[in-house]
Amino acid sequence: MGHFLRDNLSSLTINEIKAYLFSKEELSARELSILKSDQRKGVQKLLSSFLKQREKARSEEEHLHKLMAKERLLHEQGYELIAGADEAGRGPLAGPVVAAAVILDPGKNCWAGINDSKQLAPQAREELYEIVTANAKAVAIGVADVPLIDEINIYHASLRAMRLAVEKLLPQPDYVLFDGFNVPGVDLPQEAVIGGDALCLSIAAASIVAKVTRDKIMLEYDREYPGYGFDRNKGYSTAEHREAIKTLGLSPIHRRTFQCYKDR
Repeated sequence: MGHFLRDNLSSLTINEIKAYLFSKEELSARELSILKSDQRKGVQKLLSSFLKQREKARSEEEHLHKLMAKERLLHEQGYELIAGADEAGRGPLAGPVVAAAVILDPGKNCWAGINDSKQLAPQAREELYEIVTANAKAVAIGVADVPLIDEINIYHASLRAMRLAVEKLLPQPDYVLFDGFNVPGVDLPQEAVIGGDALCLSIAAASIVAKVTRDKIMLEYDREYPGYGFDRNKGYSTAEHREAIKTLGLSPIHRRTFQCYKDR
């Protein structure tokens, strides 16, 4: 039947061609030639859509292959459980810094679309968060709250949160890839990858989990401390947020040690 369809594409209805393309991952040179020669506008529209989708899929596959390069190399060196760790919330005026540590399963074929969380739309982040948390070998969260940030500064609080996330992983990893910095106190082989959330799959996955987790925390804080727009700005320094501070003052989750408050 497949050979019959392939040899008779020009005689199929547009709906039949649509169904045929839906069932295909690639077209042979002969199939492509037949469809390109078809004068029907509907066929040309279907073919154009198919080719664009395939090009997008190939681009995503290439991107995923590049993101997995670091993990592949470590697997070849004998490391089995490789964790990526990243944080979210270093820059806001309010709220905690949240870190995530993730051990992905390289045998699963569900990681397409994972990227630096900052490059993803909110809906895509949330969808990928569900995929990662449902399919990873291990996921853990570390949180440094505002009193700790004010006590030891945001840099050290971020390191503390990442260390906590790694310590909570079950099973424990054989190797940890951190975004940007080596983390003191982690008694495991580790590597700091500058810009790792855009270069390394497991760090990118951790960046998504950290960002979505922190956003959920800020939504809860918006209900507890209304008026600052935490549901929209997530604690970052927007014009709306700064005006709210002038009107309402600082909430219990604002970081008192941030220089901007001293300039008010």
